[in-house]
Formats: sequence, C-alpha cells, structure tokens
Amino acid sequence: MAEPALTISDRIQQELDRLTRAERQLAHSILENYPASGLGPLTALAKDANVSTPTVARMVQKLGFKGYPEFQNELREELKAKAKNPIAKHDTWAEGAPSGHVLNRFTDAVIDNIRHTLGQIEPETFDRACALIADTKHPLYIVGGRITHTMAEYLFLHAQIIRPKVTHIQSTSNAWPHYLLDVGEGDVFVIFDVRRYENNTLKLAEMAHARGAKIILFTDQWRSPVHSLADICFSSRIVAPSAWDSAAATLLLVESVISSMQDINWADTKDRAERLEDMFDQTRLFRKFT
Repeated sequence: MAEPALTISDRIQQELDRLTRAERQLAHSILENYPASGLGPLTALAKDANVSTPTVARMVQKLGFKGYPEFQNELREELKAKAKNPIAKHDTWAEGAPSGHVLNRFTDAVIDNIRHTLGQIEPETFDRACALIADTKHPLYIVGGRITHTMAEYLFLHAQIIRPKVTHIQSTSNAWPHYLLDVGEGDVFVIFDVRRYENNTLKLAEMAHARGAKIILFTDQWRSPVHSLADICFSSRIVAPSAWDSAAATLLLVESVISSMQDINWADTKDRAERLEDMFDQTRLFRKFT
C-alpha cells in the first residue's frame, strides 16, 4: 500500500530545524491558523507573518512545491479532507480500492498511521504530557466528543485507578458548563477532537483555557481548532480504507499514556488498585476461578 501523503503541517514539522529564522517565523504563523492561513494572497501571508514575500516563496519551495499556487492547491485539498463526511470518505476509498482482503488493507493502513504518528512525536513532549496528566496536585478533566468519547472514557477508567481527582466531562451534554465552576489555574484538561470538529468541544476548551487550565489535545493530522489553545498537541494519522476514520494510532498513544502514568505514580497506584480489588471482592463483581 502506498505511503499516505504528508500534509503541509507534516512537511513544516520535518523541515523546521533546517529553516532560517525568518522561515521559522513564517512556519509558526502558518501553523497558528492552519490550513486557512495560507489560502489568501502570498503578500497577505507574508504580512501576517511579518516576513518578506521572497521568504514565503523560498519556504514553499523547501516544502517541495513548485510555487505558491501549488502550495495553495494542496491546502485546499486538505481543507476538503477535514470536512469529509463518512459517505464521501467511503467513495474516495471505493474508487481506488487496492486488491486483497480488507483485513490486510486495513492493517496496512493502520500500521502506516502508527508509524507516521510516532515519527512526529518528540519523546520529551510525550513525557511532559504524561507528567502533567499524572500530577495529583492538580485535578484532571477528560473530554471527548460524539465519537471520541469512547477513548476519553477508556482513559478516564484507567486514570481513576491510577490517581485521585479525575473527572470525565461529557462535552455533548448541556450540563458540561457545571464542571467548569471549580476549574483553577494549572488544572489539566485532556481533550479528544477529530474531524468533523465539534463546536461544544472548542467552546469548552476556550472556557477552560480562560481559567488558566493546561490543555493536552489528541487530534488528527489536520488538527482541531482546539490546537491553538493547547499546551501540548498530539496529531495522529487517522485515514483508513473505510467510511470512518481509524482510532488505532490515537488509542496506542492513550494506552502509552496510561502505562507512563502508572509508572510515575506506582506506589499510590498499587495501593489504590489493591483497595479497588478489595471492593470488587466485596461486591462479587467478577467471577473467581481460584
């Protein structure tokens, strides 16, 4: 199966260390409101980034494009991809469906997604995110959307065992503003938001950010609007030969976070887990085979 095409954001991240000071300034300006930032005239992009028009032209070529029009065409295609609904996504795959069984095709896509996702993550950034999530000095809030609430709940159920003061906020509920009443400076929000990005999730993030909360975002390769508010953003590749996106790469990150959290807080986690097992025994929740 062919390698999935890199987004412009991916290309910028790969080239960042090789860019000049002015080009890095331009790169950060593009990423600030990506991908809409590059859809206007070249002169407008240069002005917004406070760089010269030749700087824009040079960096576009460094990213592998012949010129600014080709760069903009790619951005428009990415914008279309962000808005695709399940029917449109299915039609795209059906038109060029490769041969072979769906198990093999889907597995190939997921492996590519995981490889690409991990290639974009700095271990230091991942460790910093895990330290924030595991820090018991600050409450932890976990938020998902219509689909991603499943990953939010998965993280929540494990985090509850590992540490105290964990809240699962249902962003699709009208009651979620109540949870923000007690949010304070330095509290941590883990937010899941993938295409098609949800207005409730963005509003919740804005309100949490205004109260001084730190935001860790799990999103896709096109990045949720929440990324502009996030302290740490993990962009997973989610494309798959399906009408629906794949959550496999994101779930791998979530399970890695859970593993790191338990190691950071192992003494307390062990004690909490033992007390929980005692409760399970008392309630006879699980069958005993010994």
